[in-house]
Amino acid sequence: MKASSDDRARPNLEAVAARAGVSRATVSRVVNGLTTVDPRLRARVEKAVDELGYVPNQAARALMTRRTNAVALLVSEPDVRVFSDPFFSGIVRGVSQEINAAGLQLVLLMAQTAQDLHGVERFLKSAPVDGALLISEHAADDPLPGVLVRSRIPFVIGGRPLQPDMATSYVDYENLDGARIAAQHLVSIGRTVIGTVAAPQDMSAGIDRLQGFKKGLGRSFRASRVEHGDFTQRSGDEATTRLLERVPDLDGLFAASDLMALGAISALRRSGRRVPEDVAVVGFDDNVLAATAEPPLTTVRQDPVLQGRMMVRLYLAQHRPDIELVADEEVPSVTGVDHVILPVTLVVRESA
Repeated sequence: MKASSDDRARPNLEAVAARAGVSRATVSRVVNGLTTVDPRLRARVEKAVDELGYVPNQAARALMTRRTNAVALLVSEPDVRVFSDPFFSGIVRGVSQEINAAGLQLVLLMAQTAQDLHGVERFLKSAPVDGALLISEHAADDPLPGVLVRSRIPFVIGGRPLQPDMATSYVDYENLDGARIAAQHLVSIGRTVIGTVAAPQDMSAGIDRLQGFKKGLGRSFRASRVEHGDFTQRSGDEATTRLLERVPDLDGLFAASDLMALGAISALRRSGRRVPEDVAVVGFDDNVLAATAEPPLTTVRQDPVLQGRMMVRLYLAQHRPDIELVADEEVPSVTGVDHVILPVTLVVRESA
């Protein structure tokens, strides 16, 4: 079969070697990032690469190095939530920043059904990626970590793993402390009948935020003032409606996410309650909607962009020592650690 005109025009290693006046092996070492090349020869090769517009054959490079330079971002949530929730967009933005800076490629994988899981596992076992980042792990029996273990690729989890024997790295927030601070803030402004719209209890963030809320209220905590949502605005509305039916004298509310807090405010208004005059509301996230809400939302600030960046940096530090991490004052060091817990802060606005 004859080569196409594109194949004939595409420069190869031999063309770069001829232009630089070095051997093919020297060119190969340079383009594959090896450091055992004389700096003067490296400069000549790099100049030739630029002049010819040479692009390495990624398939051949993968065969030689046994690396694809691709990392998967694996999400076990409905696509409507992934693409509408500011938390997920922040994670993806942070992951993308660090992946691009490292010269790697990002592959997004979404698994919601058993069929999706089988497809993801087949994909990962075919070795098209070098590692994975898992966000939104659900329950101690969530099959996704097991899929990654069976695929024998290194991975980092966003959030504390729920499986006690899961020996993997992770990046999480001070969820318990943040919820404690939120509850104590409601107490400090004089609220006495305080409830919560808790997050799902099959996730570490949901568990920790409910425990933090309990700790913040101490003896004032009442299980009858707890309802549950699924991090969506609609679930916050519905949970608050149920809570008001049971606790009509509610005067303070902590929602375990900003979207649920916005839903809670809608339910409160529909019931004739004013925010914050009748019911003070505190959220958790400080996403892009919090400051522009009506009224502006008091909330616990976390930084999903930073979490995404930290997940990639933790993966690179542990599994890609050939890639140098550029120091950044905004990003904590990952040297010698297997997990990172990021701080949170309370942002006080008009809702509480």
